[in-house]
Amino acid sequence: MKNTIAILSLLAAFFVPAVSSKAAPQSQSNKATLAGTLTDPSGAPVGEVRITAQPEASSVGQAVSAISSTDGAYSLSLPAGRYRLRFSRASFAAREIVLTIASGESRVLNLHLDLELLSDSVIVTAQSVPTPVQQTTAPTDVISRETIDDRQAVSLPELLEFSPGIAVGRTGPFGGTASLFLNGGNSNFTKVLVDGTPINPPGSMVDFSSLTTENIDKVEIVRGAESAIYGSDAVSGVVQLFTHRGDTRVPAFTAYSEGGNFSSGRGGADLSGLVGKFDYSAAAAYFQTDGQGPNDYFVNRTLSGNFGYAFSNTNQLHLSLRNNTSDAGIPGPTLQGPPDLFQGYGQKIFSANARWEFTSGSHWHHQLIGTDSYTRQRSFANPGDTFPFDSVLSFNRAAVNAQSSYVTRNFIATAGYQYEVENAGINFVLPGHLRRNNQAGYLDFRYTPISRLTLDFGGRVEANASFGTRFVPRVGGSYALRYGKGFFGDTRYHAFYGQGIKEPRFDQTFGTDPCFPGNPDLKPEASKGWTTGFDQKLASDRWKVSADYFYTRFYDVVSFASGGSTLSCPFGTGTYFNTDLAIARGTNVTSEVRFRKWLFVNGNYTYDNSRVLKSPNTFDPSLEPGNHLVRRPVNSGSFGLNIDYARVNWNFIGYFTGVRTDSNFINPQPTKDPGYARFDMAVKYNLTHGLSVTARAINLFDKQYQDAFGYPALGRYYMLGLRYAFTGRN
Repeated sequence: MKNTIAILSLLAAFFVPAVSSKAAPQSQSNKATLAGTLTDPSGAPVGEVRITAQPEASSVGQAVSAISSTDGAYSLSLPAGRYRLRFSRASFAAREIVLTIASGESRVLNLHLDLELLSDSVIVTAQSVPTPVQQTTAPTDVISRETIDDRQAVSLPELLEFSPGIAVGRTGPFGGTASLFLNGGNSNFTKVLVDGTPINPPGSMVDFSSLTTENIDKVEIVRGAESAIYGSDAVSGVVQLFTHRGDTRVPAFTAYSEGGNFSSGRGGADLSGLVGKFDYSAAAAYFQTDGQGPNDYFVNRTLSGNFGYAFSNTNQLHLSLRNNTSDAGIPGPTLQGPPDLFQGYGQKIFSANARWEFTSGSHWHHQLIGTDSYTRQRSFANPGDTFPFDSVLSFNRAAVNAQSSYVTRNFIATAGYQYEVENAGINFVLPGHLRRNNQAGYLDFRYTPISRLTLDFGGRVEANASFGTRFVPRVGGSYALRYGKGFFGDTRYHAFYGQGIKEPRFDQTFGTDPCFPGNPDLKPEASKGWTTGFDQKLASDRWKVSADYFYTRFYDVVSFASGGSTLSCPFGTGTYFNTDLAIARGTNVTSEVRFRKWLFVNGNYTYDNSRVLKSPNTFDPSLEPGNHLVRRPVNSGSFGLNIDYARVNWNFIGYFTGVRTDSNFINPQPTKDPGYARFDMAVKYNLTHGLSVTARAINLFDKQYQDAFGYPALGRYYMLGLRYAFTGRN
C-alpha cells in the first residue's frame, strides 16, 4: 500500500506541472488582442493617448489601460467580454466606444481623434479650422474655465481686463456702459462672438456691462485684424465665448448663492451631462445690487444652454442659446455734478447658433451654420428729469454660413460662403425699420511643409449693402526655432499681417434728420496691421514667456462734420465723413511660472503708444492730432498669484494702468484720467464632498479711481457665499 501511494505521488509530481505548463498557453489563448493606430484630423499620429477598457460586467475583471506610442500605435490584451473603451488625451476630445470581443480574437481599431474645442491648448478663433496653440500665427490669449472659477469672475469685463492688450472703459460701477479697447483699436473695432455667433450691433460696439461668465468654459482673444475670416467689425481683433458642453454620463451639477455689501445678492445653478448620443448643458443665474450711491441699482439675469446630438463621430448637430438681460439706474458723471435720480438703462443680448458638422470621406470636413443675435438697448429719463427722453435701439443680425475644408497631414484648404441679413429699429431714424443684406466668400489655407513651420494665408471678398465690395487678406507664419528640454526649452517665432473693415452704423448711413442726415457714400472704416513675436518655454516648461510687437494703422475712420445753422436748422447742420487717421503700436509681454504644483504666478504688461494722426472735423480737444487715443492707456498690466493647497484655493490679482486721455466735452484742453493700481482677491475653502465656502473682494483696498472721466469706479466690494459642485463622471 505504501509503495502504491509513493508511486502515485511520483506520478502526480510529474504530471501536474506538465498539465499546468500546457494549461497556461491555453489560458493565454482565451485572451483577445485589440490594436490600432490613432491619428488627428489631418492624419498625423497621436501619441500619449490613454486607452482604458472598462468591462461592462464586473465578472470579466478589472479595467485595462495602455498608452499610445509616438507613432500613434496601441495594443491591449483583454479577456473576452463586452467593454467600454475610452480614448483620452489633453487637447483632444475624448472618444468612447462600446464593443464585444471574443475569446482569441485579434481586432484592429483605428481611430481619428478630433481636437477638443474647449481645451486651452486649442485655438478655434484664429483660423477657419481649430488649430493647436503652438501653430497659430496671430497673437492669442486663452482664459480657461479653471481661471474663471479660481478668480470667481462674474462679469466679463472684470475677467477680460487682466488679459494683455485689453483696456476696459466703464461709465459707472454697476450697469454703466462697459467698452473694450483691443490693441489700441476703437471700442467698435473688436468683433465679439458667442459660440460662433456675432453679437455686435451692426457697425457698433458691444456693451459688455450685462455679459456674464455663467456656463462659459473658455474665452479666446485674438489680437490682430481678422476680417479675412469674420468680415465686418474684426478690425483690431476678435473675442469669442465658448459655452460648456455636457460630457459625463452621470450628470454634473452646480448650485451657488452669495451676498455682500451694497445689498448685493447672487445665485444660480447649472446642469450638464450625456445621455447616449445626446449631450446637454444648461445654466441660469440672477444678480442684483443697490449700488454704492443713489440710482445705482443693477439687476442682471442669465440663461444659457448648449445641446448636441451625435449621429456618429463624424456627423453631429449642436444648438447653443444664450440670453443676458439687465436693468440699471444711471446716476451719470457724479464727479461733475449731483447724481441723476431719474435716468435708467436696460439691455438685452440674445444669441443662437445651430451647427451641423459632418465629413464625407477621410479628407473632407463640412460645416453648415445658422446664427441669430438680437440686441435691445433702452435709455430713458423719467418725467422728473430736466430733459426727459426715451431712446430705444433694437438690432438683429441673422446669417447662414457654409464651409468645407480639405484636410491632409500637411495642408488644409477651406472655402466658405456667408449670407447675412441685418435689421435695425432706431426711434430717431426713419423709417422705423432698416435693413441691410450682405454676403461674402472666403478662402483660408494652412500649410506645414516641415514639422517646424506652419504657414497660413487667405482672403475674403465682402459685398456689403452700404459700402459695396471689398477684399481683405491675411497671411502669417509660425516657426519652431528650437526644440529643447531642461532649463532652456522650446522657442517659437510667429508673424502675422491682416486687414480689417467695419461697416458704418445704420444711423451714419441712413439717418433721415434733415439737419443731420446720414451719408450713404460712407466707406468702411479699415485697418492694416502686423504683429511679430516669440514664445519661450523655460525651466522644464514650468516657466513660459511670450512677447509680441504690433503696429496697426486705422484709416477712413468716420467723423462728424458740423455745419452752420439755418432758419430750418437753428441748432446747426452736419453729417458723417471718412476723414480720420490713427495708429497704434506697442508691445504685449506675458509670463507665467509654475513654482510648485500648488503655486502659480502670472503677469502681463502692455505698452500701447496710440496716436491721432488726422482729425479735420474734431469737435473735442481730446481728438486733436498728436494725442493718444481716448481711454487707451500707454502703460497697463496685471499680475496674479494662485495658491491651491490642501482645501484652500487662494487668488490675489492686481491691475494697474497709467494715465489715459479722456474727454468731458466741455474743457478746451484734453482731460486726463489719472493712473491707478487696483487689487482683487478670491478664496475658496472646500468643506467636504463638493461643498465649499467662497469669498471674493473687488478693489480690496478701496482705491478711488475712474475708467472714464466723471464716473467714479466701484469702491471696495465683497461677497460671501456657499457653492456645491458635483463634477459628474463617466
